[in-house]
Amino acid sequence: MSPGEPAHGERDERDHWNVGSGEFELGTDGPAVILVGIDDTVTSLRAAAYAAGLARRQRARLVAVYVSSTSAVVVGSAGAAVLVAEAEAHDQIAAELRARFEEGVTDRGIAGTFVVAYGDPYHEIKRIADETRADAIVVGASKQAGHRFVGSLAVRLVRAGKWPVTVVP
Repeated sequence: MSPGEPAHGERDERDHWNVGSGEFELGTDGPAVILVGIDDTVTSLRAAAYAAGLARRQRARLVAVYVSSTSAVVVGSAGAAVLVAEAEAHDQIAAELRARFEEGVTDRGIAGTFVVAYGDPYHEIKRIADETRADAIVVGASKQAGHRFVGSLAVRLVRAGKWPVTVVP
């Protein structure tokens, strides 16, 4: 064994830089797909702007996800008319966000996809990140007081441990 070589059975720390090492690591050259969770809050719009800048600089594809969720309280106590009105409001928000997103990616020359999902934001973002093979996730910080006790979307995504998660204040 020559000086500087790893002992038998030890991995050379330089192996991850060697193209012929046989290992593949998703996202080693920077993110190719950046997923951003958006809604109509100020923090999520800041997150979208940050993610767009990152996607432009990295020449990455930007996937924006808007998740429409219905509150359990509303479902349990409301009639059909209230549920229809809430669904229409969510559809209107989604249409406005889609228009802003498409204008923004076109202006910046970014490849982008806007996705609308229905259900729990954590599960839907996680599912779409897996489907799109996202390398990074960007979300806005939660302003809801209850998240101090239950945990915010960002904390839950970090705990999943599958992607780097950037939380934008």
